[in-house]
Amino acid sequence: MKMYQVDAFSNALFKGNPAAVIVTEQWLDDVLMQNIALENNLSETAFVKKIDAEHFEIRWFTPTAEVDFCGHATLASSFVLFKDFTPAKTIHFHVKNLGIFIVSQAEDGKICMNFPIRRAEKVEEYPELLTQALSKPFKNVYLNQQAFIIEYETVQDVLDEQPNLELLKQLGSLRTAITAHCSSVDVAITATGEQYDCVSRYFAPAMGINEDPVTGSIHTAIAPLWAERLNKTELIAYQASARGGELYCKIVDQERIEISGYGKLYMQAELFLD
Repeated sequence: MKMYQVDAFSNALFKGNPAAVIVTEQWLDDVLMQNIALENNLSETAFVKKIDAEHFEIRWFTPTAEVDFCGHATLASSFVLFKDFTPAKTIHFHVKNLGIFIVSQAEDGKICMNFPIRRAEKVEEYPELLTQALSKPFKNVYLNQQAFIIEYETVQDVLDEQPNLELLKQLGSLRTAITAHCSSVDVAITATGEQYDCVSRYFAPAMGINEDPVTGSIHTAIAPLWAERLNKTELIAYQASARGGELYCKIVDQERIEISGYGKLYMQAELFLD
């Protein structure tokens, strides 16, 4: 059985977020898929089942659990499908509980994913352990079905944060994202020459991911938040992990968002599962 590893949200190796991808005709046993994800020890391993040349089902596993949505592993899976499994330029992922993800690839290789917006709402009450786990002052707390999203005063605070992961783990399935608006005076991450609209980091220790390198799914909440605040429909987001990654975000309407990025193939491997 063939497996791919792709660096998602990057066009350079060893940047972005690595994801493993396995394409099958039928689903593997759930226990086997979880064991493969544990063996890979990446933030996500994606399993894709072909329906036809333009339609696929997809599931995502961290080293410890199946998750309901993963953006970077969707990009990695799309990269693999466009490369080796379909001549189509647009494909459709059928996702349990989330409907259809429409994905297309541009001539330059950029992959555009159409996702449902998972809007975050501002909350006044939140667990005290958030305050205990985070060392920097923050302005606002938002919440969607995936994570607490914490608005920081400055990009530098986002970059410097060293959270108490053991405390964050107590949030269970709710993850934690921290974010700040990137103004013209924020020079800490402008080495690439891009002018970013927002900078974020993402922590999911209860899911076996202390810090996720680049997280497409959470930007279905972060990008609409900053789009409304900045009165923009298109934003460039940067996720400031050690590897780093860029996400090109476009608000399509009140319900949908396009998140785009590049992928870079790192490895093709043969699995021996007998």
